[in-house]
Amino acid sequence: MLVKFWKDESGATAIEYTLIAALIGVALIGALGTLRGNIEGMMTTAGSSISGAGGGGGGGGGGT
Repeated sequence: MLVKFWKDESGATAIEYTLIAALIGVALIGALGTLRGNIEGMMTTAGSSISGAGGGGGGGGGGT
């Protein structure tokens, strides 16, 4: 009975998959933290470009 328990590797496989999933999660969190600043800068630049291209008109044609 002890030999059968010792050779059973199903629990070890589950632990390995859990560790791999945890490492992938940590890597994703780190990557998103790094990319956050880049994405924020691109959105700021895009917003500035859009507001500058508007020209402040905002009118709807010259009616009579």
